Amino acid sequence: MPDKHVVKVKVTGDFACFTRPELKVERMSYPCMTPSAARGILEAILWKPEFKWFIRRIQVLNPVKFFSIKRNEINKRIPSKSFSPIIIENSRAQRNSLILRDVAYIIEASVHLDTPSQTNPPVKYIEMFKRRVKKGQCWRCPYLGCREFYADFMSASDNDKPINEDMPIGGMLLDIYYDKNGNPTPVFFNAVIRKGILSCENDYEQMMSSSHISQKLDTITMTRIHSLTDKEESL
Repeated sequence: MPDKHVVKVKVTGDFACFTRPELKVERMSYPCMTPSAARGILEAILWKPEFKWFIRRIQVLNPVKFFSIKRNEINKRIPSKSFSPIIIENSRAQRNSLILRDVAYIIEASVHLDTPSQTNPPVKYIEMFKRRVKKGQCWRCPYLGCREFYADFMSASDNDKPINEDMPIGGMLLDIYYDKNGNPTPVFFNAVIRKGILSCENDYEQMMSSSHISQKLDTITMTRIHSLTDKEESL
């Protein structure tokens, strides 16, 4: 079970695109941040292999506004087993995207420890996360659906209130579930925004048994990672 302590972080951005998977060519965003995108933002700020983020709620602070743009993309991917480059001039394609603009959310989440520990309780990671948010620290730049739509993050304020709107969304991507062999499976849930809040804690429980197969690192790499972490936490 996830810890009872709830952490809140506010994220804002000029643009966002949480792409609906049922549209294959041109992008169309969900009207709200997905739980998987919220987890990605939290992991960009603080990630540790011994715990998982349990997404509880997403508060929508700004009215939903869609915005249509046309972007240059490429119509092929680099094969995973090949290092042959892509000639952009030969593979460029212009595609329309229906995205969100002027977005602001509050993510509410808890810490779920894979193995309970007396020396490393969940509150330790909660306080660590709060310090990193206050200092503006992150492992990588968090983004809102697409990497070019970066997200600003800050501590949530008592003055931040969700919009007073109800919006049925229907099937929404909850997250990607990995079995013990590392095989991914997309998980969907029936999403409904009520009074400006998307609640997913009843559906997200199953994601706590998801198992990411991590690549084994050599001793030198692990030593450098731990030294970087200790140096950053001492700032």
